[in-house]
Amino acid sequence: MPELPEVEVVRRGLERWVSGRTVAETEVLHPRAVRRHLAGGADFAARLTGHTVGVARRRGKYLWLPLADTDASVLGHLGMSGQLLVRPGSAPDEKHLRIRIRFTDTETPGPGGTGGTELRFVDQRTFGGLSLHENTPEGLPDVIAHIARDPLDPAFDDAAFHTALRLRRTTVKRALLDQSLISGVGNIYADEALWRGKIHYERPTASLTRPRSAELLGHVRDVLNAALAVGGTSFDSLYVNVNGESGYFDRSLDAYGREDQPCRRCGTPIRRRPWMNRSSYFCPRCQRPPRVVP
Repeated sequence: MPELPEVEVVRRGLERWVSGRTVAETEVLHPRAVRRHLAGGADFAARLTGHTVGVARRRGKYLWLPLADTDASVLGHLGMSGQLLVRPGSAPDEKHLRIRIRFTDTETPGPGGTGGTELRFVDQRTFGGLSLHENTPEGLPDVIAHIARDPLDPAFDDAAFHTALRLRRTTVKRALLDQSLISGVGNIYADEALWRGKIHYERPTASLTRPRSAELLGHVRDVLNAALAVGGTSFDSLYVNVNGESGYFDRSLDAYGREDQPCRRCGTPIRRRPWMNRSSYFCPRCQRPPRVVP
C-alpha cells in the first residue's frame, strides 16, 4: 500500500495539473470505486459537476481535493493498486478504469504538453476509491479527522510524540504504524527507519528515552524525504505518479525486501520474520531483540 512519499508525489501532481480546474462531468464506471460514498455513484457524479477543485492536500496516506466553493472535499484512498492519472481525453481507456473526471477547460495542457486532459482513477484490485465528505473546521474530510499529523508536517509535535510513545506501552513498530499517533509511515519505511536507528521492531516503546525517540523520529524523516526525492517506492507497476511513472527508492532500501542479503553496515544476512500479517526485515546483529524479563 502506498505510504507517505508515494501519496505526496501523487498530491503534487494533482496540485500541478488538476487544482484550479472546474469539473464538467464525472463518470463512475465501477460501483466499488465509490463504495465509501454512501449515496452512490450517481450522487457522487452530480455533486462534483460545476465545482472548482482547490489545492490538493494530504495527511499521512490520505489525499483529498477540496471543492473550492463548498465545505466538502473529494477524498482519495489508493488502497493496494489505485492510481490517479492525468490523461488526454483522447487516450485509450485503461483496463481497470473506474472513475473519469472531465473538466471545462478542455484545452489546458497536461503532462507532456498534451491538451484536453482529464483525471482518471484506475484500480486493478478495487481496494481504493473516491468519496465526497464534509470538511471539519480545520479543512480535513470529517472521516479522517482522527488521523494524526505526519512527521513531515511543520506542525507535528515531537514532544507529544515522545510522551505518547511512553504511554502506549506497545512495541516500537506497532507505534510507528499507528495512524492515530503518527501518520504516513507504513511497513516499508518503518523497517527502514528502525534499521537506521539500530532498533529491533519488538522493542517496547516504554524503554525509549527522549533522546532515543528523537533520534528515531529523525531517521523516519530522513527515510521519508529520501524516498520522496526519487518518487517513492515501486515494486511493480501498480504504484505510479499522475504521469504513470514509477518511483525508484526500492534501489536504496537497506532492510525491507533484502532477506538473506548482507547488512550494508555489518555484513550479517538480513532476516525476515512474519509480523501482524506482514513481514519485518531486520539485521539480527545491528538490531538486537529486546531482553525477555522472566
